[in-house]
Amino acid sequence: MPVRRSVGVAALAASVGISASLNAQPANQPEVKPLPQINVTAAKRTHARKLRQPAPVTAPATAAAAAAADAEAAASPVAGAVGTPPISQRFSLPQSSYSITARQIEQTINLKDPEDAVKYLPSLFVRKRNDGDNQAVLATRTWGLNSSARTLIYEDDLLISALIGNNNSGASPHWNLIAPDAIARIDFLNGPYAAMYPGNSIGGVLLITTKMPDKFVADIKETVSVMPWHQYGTKNTYVDSVTAATIGDRIGAFSWLVSANFLDGFMQPLTYTTSATPPAGTRGTIPALNKQGLVADVVGTGALTHTQQTSANLKLAYDFDNSIRGSYSLGVWNNLQTSNPQTYLQSTATGLPTFGGVSSFANNLYVCKETHLSTAVSLRSDTRGVYDFDLSASTYNYLQDIMVNPYTVTPTGVGFSNNGKVTRNDGTNWQNGDAKGIWRPTGLDGAHEVSFGVHGDRYFFDNPTYASSIWNVTPATGTGQLYSEGLGETRTGALWAQDAWKIVPTVKLTLGGRLENWRAFDGFNLNTTATAAGVITSTSTVNQPGQRATTFSPKASLSYDPNKDWNVTANFGEAYRFPTVTELYQNISVNGIATFANPNLAPEQDFNGEVYVERKWIDGRVRLTAFAERTNNAIISQTNLATNPVTGAQVPTTTIGNVAAIRMDGIEASADKDNVWIKGLQLFASVTYVDSRILSDPTWAGTNPLTGLPDSAVGKRVPYVPDWRAKFGFTYRWYDNWSWTVAARYSGKQYSTLDNTDIISHVYGAFDNYFVLDTKLHYEATKNFSFDFGIDNLFNEQYFLFHPFPGRTYVLAAKARF
Repeated sequence: MPVRRSVGVAALAASVGISASLNAQPANQPEVKPLPQINVTAAKRTHARKLRQPAPVTAPATAAAAAAADAEAAASPVAGAVGTPPISQRFSLPQSSYSITARQIEQTINLKDPEDAVKYLPSLFVRKRNDGDNQAVLATRTWGLNSSARTLIYEDDLLISALIGNNNSGASPHWNLIAPDAIARIDFLNGPYAAMYPGNSIGGVLLITTKMPDKFVADIKETVSVMPWHQYGTKNTYVDSVTAATIGDRIGAFSWLVSANFLDGFMQPLTYTTSATPPAGTRGTIPALNKQGLVADVVGTGALTHTQQTSANLKLAYDFDNSIRGSYSLGVWNNLQTSNPQTYLQSTATGLPTFGGVSSFANNLYVCKETHLSTAVSLRSDTRGVYDFDLSASTYNYLQDIMVNPYTVTPTGVGFSNNGKVTRNDGTNWQNGDAKGIWRPTGLDGAHEVSFGVHGDRYFFDNPTYASSIWNVTPATGTGQLYSEGLGETRTGALWAQDAWKIVPTVKLTLGGRLENWRAFDGFNLNTTATAAGVITSTSTVNQPGQRATTFSPKASLSYDPNKDWNVTANFGEAYRFPTVTELYQNISVNGIATFANPNLAPEQDFNGEVYVERKWIDGRVRLTAFAERTNNAIISQTNLATNPVTGAQVPTTTIGNVAAIRMDGIEASADKDNVWIKGLQLFASVTYVDSRILSDPTWAGTNPLTGLPDSAVGKRVPYVPDWRAKFGFTYRWYDNWSWTVAARYSGKQYSTLDNTDIISHVYGAFDNYFVLDTKLHYEATKNFSFDFGIDNLFNEQYFLFHPFPGRTYVLAAKARF
């Protein structure tokens, strides 16, 4: 049993009587080599439950006043969440929004990672497979969990969306940079209705605002999670701990905040190893089907990981006068992840565990080391006069991003080959810059408010995979021989403008447009063929053709306020989502999943509209929204199991292409109200229905996997978009220092294939419907100490969204403030 370095983990393990080993490699598994070391050569709290008024519609007069207003909103359990998001106030953004404040997060959510904070917001879902997951994509009401480039996620001025790709693996948002306890509020803006944002906003924009202190603050928090697990042939108890600390102060015009997080955790299986036939000379195969009804017997786990992650953030701000603030942020994230697969097979001759010649086990014995660095700088004014400006720039760099693993299993079936692969992403980087202005020709709250700006971005991707002679002690370039290489670059420049015109005090018309110029260039691919032992037999290289496009996207919104409590708004936006550099140029196999890019992809053209009616109270709101969306040339990826004709092993394979036309129509209803029936009882609920259909796909040439006959994708549901989503629950604050939350999350059936042939549920690779119930008890013992106890997935629902998702998880947290 490994020695855990967290006192909190040991204490909790003792308290619940955990006797199972926390080792990711069970004792009955064949002995493998030790996991290698990679030689890389290269605000004052209040306990009174007093409801505050929503934040005012106009911006605070100074940057300091803005910070104070944010702190006031965060202190209220409800009011800050029903007010207008600060970014919408500043730029008169037209789209509907949902928000949650730090106070609400603390009282209602079992918070281990920043993405946990949005799990009860209407229509949203984050594909979080485990604590510390660095592949957690945000799904919205019309776009699913493989659409990382169809939403924008910002931490203050830093874009944490990785727009190098559009998938749920290497292009997932970099949530891990954010310290959960540094969050002040989160706002989600629906749709591409603001000219300020690029076409990647077709799913929406998530804005994470972090805290900046107005006096000395310091806190430390320890969170421990325990998850018993039993699925297929794996039975264990997995424990992880998160230690978080923040410290900051304000001295005159200067404020600073430092935050740090450390995660140490063992995770449930993220994948399983399957085979079309039981390996010869073995027993222990678990009969199973894949999502399309073909044989996919389970012979062991895939990735079974131990993760250690450290993140640190420095934020600085200076108020040059009463209206101008400059800020700077620096973030570092480091990850060491090791994986040992578990085999269920035993040799019929010896009775000993064996890998049975299934080479894909080798893909899931790996060590991954990552160090990423982010920086952001901004300068903005808040005069509330005729002119204001907003300048920002950010960069993200993969300083180190290397994974090593053996090439295959040994012929004897009890170990792995000496040779292996070195997969690298370090060198990948991107930059974003924006200059925005606001012109109020008739003054603040006048008839016209014109905003405008210029944007530029650059994304560079480099992803070689090298051969190595000894997989677990290897230089960063292995033997120098390449198994594959994918690299390329994209750049975008944009001009945009918007006018928010108050025709009369109760009617506002917002018109805008965005002109964009995009190009992709320097694309290069190297591919090889190799023997089963990894000896390269042939190499092919290709310099991919460049692409460019110039587009214009109009926006329009009409809003009517019959009185201060009601609002009716209609929004329309056209948007172009350009192919990402990895969709164009990345051919790779990582963790057993092979991906084939498409250098000839066309940009997506999206037409998006919504009409909503909203009723507000001081402590709640009800909203009904009807929405419709049509996308031409939708870029959709497909992942299916491909069987090796020699070994029978099955390898997940992803291909990417344009679908000529799809549409998604639906209705979203949401409600949130405090003090319902009794004082302190807050109810919340939302339900979303989407009718999604493929209208045209002339390039489809698929066959039904069971019949072998050609079929059609036209009329089928759009992949990864569930028909129904619902969330509901309550929070009861029966004393000033106690709160109890019970919340449920439901998702209906979704397909992952264009022809909707994945009809088998609750098997590895399927995309299941699910119903999950969570609960949390929050207790503030004193003004300096608070404690949490919660259970996620109370009824231990077992479901797959390709990967197996967490079962019942017990969460215990303690926090000290100074």
